[in-house]
Amino acid sequence: MKETVLLLIYISLSLVAFSQEGRVEGFIVDKSNGEPVSTAEIFIDETGETFEVNDKGIFVIPLLEYGDYVFQVFASGYSTLTYPIKINSDFIEMKLELEKLNIQLGTATVTDEKNNIGVGKLRNVEEFGLYGGKKSEVIRIESIVANVATNNPREIFKGISGLNIHENDGAGLQLSIGGRGLDPNRTANFNTRQNGYDISADALGYPESYYTPPVQALKKIEIVRGAASLQYGPQFGGLLNFVFKEGRTDKPFHFTHESTYGSNHFFNTFNSVDGQVGKLNYYSFFQFKRGEGYRPFSDFKQKTGFVKLKFAPNEKWKISGEYTHMDYISRQPGGLQDFDFENDPFQSLRERNWFKVGWDLAALDFTYYMNSKTRINSRAFLLSAGRSALGELAPINRPDPVRERDLISGQYFNFGNETRFVRQYELKENTSTFITGIRYYQGRADNDQGFASDGSEDDFEFIPEEPNISSYRFPSRNFSFFAENLFMLSPQWSITPGIRLEWIRTSSDGYFYNRIYSGDEIVFEEKIPDAGENKRWVFLSGLGVSYKPKDELEIYANFSQNYRPINFTDLSVVNPNIIVDSLMQDEKGFNFDLGMRGGFFDGKLRVDMTLFALRYNNRIGVKDIVVQNEIGVNQLVDYRTNIGDALIVGWESYLESDVVEFFSDDSDFACVVFSNLAIISGKYLNGGTDIKGNNVELIPPVNWKTGFTFSWKNLKSSFQYSHVSRHFSDATNAEFVANATRGIIPAYSIVDFSVSYKWKMLTFSGGINNLTDEHYFTRRTASYPGPGIIPAQGRNYYVSLKMDW
Repeated sequence: MKETVLLLIYISLSLVAFSQEGRVEGFIVDKSNGEPVSTAEIFIDETGETFEVNDKGIFVIPLLEYGDYVFQVFASGYSTLTYPIKINSDFIEMKLELEKLNIQLGTATVTDEKNNIGVGKLRNVEEFGLYGGKKSEVIRIESIVANVATNNPREIFKGISGLNIHENDGAGLQLSIGGRGLDPNRTANFNTRQNGYDISADALGYPESYYTPPVQALKKIEIVRGAASLQYGPQFGGLLNFVFKEGRTDKPFHFTHESTYGSNHFFNTFNSVDGQVGKLNYYSFFQFKRGEGYRPFSDFKQKTGFVKLKFAPNEKWKISGEYTHMDYISRQPGGLQDFDFENDPFQSLRERNWFKVGWDLAALDFTYYMNSKTRINSRAFLLSAGRSALGELAPINRPDPVRERDLISGQYFNFGNETRFVRQYELKENTSTFITGIRYYQGRADNDQGFASDGSEDDFEFIPEEPNISSYRFPSRNFSFFAENLFMLSPQWSITPGIRLEWIRTSSDGYFYNRIYSGDEIVFEEKIPDAGENKRWVFLSGLGVSYKPKDELEIYANFSQNYRPINFTDLSVVNPNIIVDSLMQDEKGFNFDLGMRGGFFDGKLRVDMTLFALRYNNRIGVKDIVVQNEIGVNQLVDYRTNIGDALIVGWESYLESDVVEFFSDDSDFACVVFSNLAIISGKYLNGGTDIKGNNVELIPPVNWKTGFTFSWKNLKSSFQYSHVSRHFSDATNAEFVANATRGIIPAYSIVDFSVSYKWKMLTFSGGINNLTDEHYFTRRTASYPGPGIIPAQGRNYYVSLKMDW
């Protein structure tokens, strides 16, 4: 024991031992004319850090240990510069020159925005993340041409393979995406974050995201598939991280205004201020949007505000704090039956349904650089939020009885801390990286359901005051530890093993009413207390392998275990369209990826191809069962439970090329053609005679997006075709049910067009979404915003004016 303690002390001291360090300063210029390149960034391979230049092309890199490094210098419109450097003195000054060439290295994530549609990958080592041998993607917002005012997911996520998108409102109030056969509803199968911290209602018991950050405020969107479970915790889908812009460092004040007008009286205004004052950097925005919606009784209003302050008192410390507020209210036009949809997809059968959301987030972040290869980050975060759904939940094939409405109110409060430690070290003359971290999370979800007024206004008050359908409290607590190590065995080969250990405690305490109706009359009523607790340890492990036969090409494989706790708040909702199994178990399984990504023909053709397998045990879904109620009547009902084990396999491919590069060196002109194809199949391996052998629900066998982005000087345009094939909405593979909550999702094909032009401080943009006016739907639902079929938006347009000062 004594020897072990001494060894641990020795290792700890060696990690932070004093070492000689140097400071690097310099400037980056255009080789052809000597002008400063103010858009350049420097990425250091050995430390995973990125440094930006100011408006004069000047950069400062403090605290680099003596040794050999490789600087990768990127700038829009220039070739990538690889610059080896030896740090052997306290101060080094340099001048770097960039050439204007249209060549992109396939493994770089900062490239000429004219020559791509804004999709890249995460580097092996980001500042506090390890992504070697993992399937990762980055969407660079500045490079996309899209309807960003409505957060249009078809255009924004067009370069991400295999995503199934639920379209709910046409205004971007809620994002609903899922990949590889996972339910897209409110993005609940991703670990959804903003600037690295949780934004969903309850990461353990209710991981649905009612808040979506405005795309206009984002710098990039990071996506890491199932292998993210080791660093970021349970969820089969992986990590989805929205990274906000930061303040400009070259001026004390910068202001942006953008107004967007669109179909159905849509209006959006976005205003931001940012800058650098001494050692303080700031960024803040306010967004307001409203519209009447594309169906009767679907109007909405939304407000979002954000502020972030970042203070760097010296070269070793960075401290930042941020706060977000969002609220919106919208009417819900309800779902449709199949017959209704065929007759008129834009009609509404409900006019008394409302939805209200309030979301407050805060975070405090500390980063300390012990030296150039050792750093630590601690991030505390807090969420206080709520959502209320008011309306008639009876099956949509029955008229609204104009009785007291159902009110479901959820209140969420959680806080936590994540602390991460990164150490880079030499292994056989190659730089390897070790990362470890701990996380503490504590949350509480309060879910109440009862009767509300029988009117049509937005009266979110229970009648009587005590909820008379159900009321529950769901406290949760979680402690976790993870560790991963990127071993660089050679410049070509690396392996990344990792583990995660979780302790989870979830519990419930409340009551529900059991009632039997005869018509509108209650013939049986009983208030039933209900409480429970579940404690468990979860161990996850994974391994990634990467091989680079050349700098522009990588072949990788990854295996990682996954885990998803049951949704406790679902257990409390009484829904006439569905019965929930109170004994549901957590879901478990694994993700496996085998992929190739990089560039061919000197980077003119860029590819990202993946074969994957996802094993999903104890998958939760819906099936038919016959139950007998308290007065002896048999009923056929939808039953939500663990329905079986599933295996999902598929091929995801993304190809992109600027065809102009093959014929011309004209840097003003580009035409980037892309194809994003996913072919996926899923089967239930067991689960009873009604489930075994069925297709896994929510998996389009073919999901294809293709198109091109054209740019000439300051003019950009984007044309996109999307096709999603016919697929099932539930595990029974039902093709039709009377209340339309389950059944086929028919195939659909959508065309989108967007264009933008920049002139001095002004940017004009506009476009048409669903150009061919396809009538289609992407989802069926048994609850809000339904029940029934939720039609997607028809042809719609937008125009926008952006001003920068």
